[in-house]
Amino acid sequence: MPQIIVKNLGKKYKRYANHWYRLAEVLSWGYYHCHEERWALRNINFTVGRGEAIGIVGQNGAGKSTLLKLLVGTTQPNEGSIQTTGRIAALLELGIGFHLDFTGRDNAVMACRMAGLNKDEIRHYMPEIERFSELGDYLDQPLRVYSTGMQMRLAFSAATVVRPEILIVDEALSVGDAYFQHKCVARIRSFQDEGTTLLFVSHDPAAVKTLCRRALLFDEGKLIQDGEPDNVLDYYNAIIAKRGKDETIQQIETQSGRTITRSGTGEASIVNVEMVNSSEQPARVYRVGEMAKIICQVRINNEIECPNVGILLRDRLGNDVFGTNSHHLNAETQQISAGHTFLAEFLMPLNLGVGNYSLSVALHPGWTHLENNYDWWDQCLVFQVIPGNSFDFIGIASLPVEVTLKKERADDRNPEQ
Repeated sequence: MPQIIVKNLGKKYKRYANHWYRLAEVLSWGYYHCHEERWALRNINFTVGRGEAIGIVGQNGAGKSTLLKLLVGTTQPNEGSIQTTGRIAALLELGIGFHLDFTGRDNAVMACRMAGLNKDEIRHYMPEIERFSELGDYLDQPLRVYSTGMQMRLAFSAATVVRPEILIVDEALSVGDAYFQHKCVARIRSFQDEGTTLLFVSHDPAAVKTLCRRALLFDEGKLIQDGEPDNVLDYYNAIIAKRGKDETIQQIETQSGRTITRSGTGEASIVNVEMVNSSEQPARVYRVGEMAKIICQVRINNEIECPNVGILLRDRLGNDVFGTNSHHLNAETQQISAGHTFLAEFLMPLNLGVGNYSLSVALHPGWTHLENNYDWWDQCLVFQVIPGNSFDFIGIASLPVEVTLKKERADDRNPEQ
């Protein structure tokens, strides 16, 4: 049975030109309508199974936070319905429900009470909140002296001291330090192993891909994509680049089952991409550290400045491994007339770990494709890295490393001898 069922969900807000319009509407008992209605969400339908981890992505104003507030019940829908089963723990706006003049301990007690814990349970779990948050003496200091990172420590520790059936996290982890973020992710993963359902909102693609196996993409109050994080985030990336420009976005499923996203204005286009080995032969299998050349054939379709060419390598989970472009590499490009082509060649050693990787290529002016996007081709090809003649290692990076073992002398161990 699904743990979350959302049917035809819609939420709208009233927008007034100024506060006088609002006052006039109130004084007329609603006879005069001095507002315009704006739908933050409309016709949203999805289900979440028990134990699923769902990433929720989209630009600011897409409706993500509104959806989470509806799920936790802090606001009510204007249409449709939401059904949830089990205890919900939510980290929405950082510090929501906290009082700045109360101590961290007092605020933790209030958070536990709002979560439904009684006095005995709060007394039992308070040492765990204190231990996990690592706030020390600050736990008994007013919240107004806390940094945003310390507030996040307190909020997360209190919200997750008891494993919830549903955990909702809205960007709260982004303000914490790296050490505490790792602790939070470890706790979230332990909850997932025990069957907790996760809804995770983040603008960090790597975090979504790491924690989630499914993603929902919202845009202008609508759910426009629901699928594997890699494919959804590729489409999201294309939307960001498309913003304000006359671009098209295509997603094509290949015979091997891969979904390829391609977007851009078309003022310049990638005609062909090839990857060759040191013998200049096309190859899709390379040994660790082997030299490879990526060759991009580019056609100029309109009279524009010669674009920069960028490459991006991703691992099998879709996480970014390495990316750069001709601008960052200080490669000078000459002006090329419309209808002509040129080649961009990237030569590099594949100092990567054993595994499968994909290559994405982009054409754009300036230093990044987010300013404008002529052609972005995700996963244009895939390749494999196999063990080579180097030493054994784990991970996705093969770093040049040397080790020296030295025998200590007695006077080195004890200088007083």
